[in-house]
Amino acid sequence: MYHYTECGLPNIWLANGYRTIETAFGKAAQIAHVDSLHRAISLSLVRSKPRLTGSEFRFLRTELDLSQARLASYFGYDAQSVALWEKKGKVPKWADRFLRALYREVAEGNAHLQEIIDRLNDLDQQAFARQEFEERDGAWVAHAA
Repeated sequence: MYHYTECGLPNIWLANGYRTIETAFGKAAQIAHVDSLHRAISLSLVRSKPRLTGSEFRFLRTELDLSQARLASYFGYDAQSVALWEKKGKVPKWADRFLRALYREVAEGNAHLQEIIDRLNDLDQQAFARQEFEERDGAWVAHAA
């Protein structure tokens, strides 16, 4: 078995799907279909772990191709908060559940949750923008800018 520590998780072992090769730097493992392996690891974490550790949280975040700052902006936090969760391993329960839901949506090709969050963040940026209304036939409506 191969202890796959390169993924950043301490407890991943591969029964097959790899081969040992010689490089200029010594022996190395050549792993088949790494993207598929990472998807399998991610789905296992999302579906079967009671609580994510900091390294598991980081693994899922990076699989979603999100920086700490980007993920933190989804929560209304700063990147330092996410960095601390990942480093100390104390991920808030709500952040754990959110990241799992986001991963499942993206993995299943149904990223509506991410679109909603992006739209809300865009709206936050416009919170103090001028809003105009007009009266039309006895009803008030937002005036198109």
